[in-house]
Amino acid sequence: MSKQDLFPILWTMATIEPLSSAEEVLLRAVMRLIKVLPRYLDTDLIRGAGLSASEYLTLMHLSEAPNRELRMTELSNATGLSASRMTRLVDGLQSRGFVVKNASASDGRGAVARLTPTGMTKLKSAWRVHLNSVRRRFFDHIDDSTVEHVADALAAVAAQLEDRTPV
Repeated sequence: MSKQDLFPILWTMATIEPLSSAEEVLLRAVMRLIKVLPRYLDTDLIRGAGLSASEYLTLMHLSEAPNRELRMTELSNATGLSASRMTRLVDGLQSRGFVVKNASASDGRGAVARLTPTGMTKLKSAWRVHLNSVRRRFFDHIDDSTVEHVADALAAVAAQLEDRTPV
């Protein structure tokens, strides 16, 4: 047996190229963005529209769905929130008149959230706040000529990661 067969992880580690300085800068910038940008966007939405970023995202997904409704599990998946967190969030939106939650008409087992006209009005008013925040906090700092290239590159990485189960 070769050393590679006996110690595959160590062998792989020994053959991995270190990050270039540009790769290191990019990775660290992405990690900082992952931490910081959502907090700014959330704060701006709360101050300017009275919605958290998670609430905005939930209303947005409902607005884009057929009949402006989604099963709670689909909504949870679309927003990246746990089922219990989504339930609490939708209950709060329902208490404010932005959504209604009912048993599924197709099978009666699951719950369906539906955007109300009041919720659509709230989403439209929050959209301007969100757009201003995203431009000010992110896009105003990126040269227009690089946006498409960066978008393609990061979308490819995201798609590849979404297709795998973390180990």
